[in-house]
Amino acid sequence: MAKRVVIDSDECTGCETCVELCEEVFAFNENEEKAEVILPEGGPEDCIEEAIESCPVECIYWDET
Repeated sequence: MAKRVVIDSDECTGCETCVELCEEVFAFNENEEKAEVILPEGGPEDCIEEAIESCPVECIYWDET
């Protein structure tokens, strides 16, 4: 079972916390004014976990499909 990191874009407020913590996995989409995942298969799990825990609206999660 593969796991991928996902942002629920409907919930994202564009605070950029995840981008600041883990720029190799997350980026800020200027057009949408929201964060997006640029490396869905993941990257350094420690920084992804920190981004998940730091998200003020809890819109980042692992999808294990």
